[in-house]
Amino acid sequence: MKRIIETSEVGGLESLLGETVILLCANYFYAGKLVTVNKEFVELESAKLVYETGSWDSVSYTDAQSLPGSSWFIQTPFIESYGRGK
Repeated sequence: MKRIIETSEVGGLESLLGETVILLCANYFYAGKLVTVNKEFVELESAKLVYETGSWDSVSYTDAQSLPGSSWFIQTPFIESYGRGK
């Protein structure tokens, strides 16, 4: 498991540790601050389930609902694509 301490790795999800990201998964889109990455799961703080993104160049998502708790875990194998979020 990796946590935000300091990273010098380039590429992959690990390069986005500490950033706000969007994860496009098999069934849902998730957004939040990426704080943990490993082979089994990623952890997002202040996680949201994004039901409607709206225009990709807009400042915020059209419909993003906060998930309960301070963090949310997503299984890594279900992530199809990812990037910096809004």
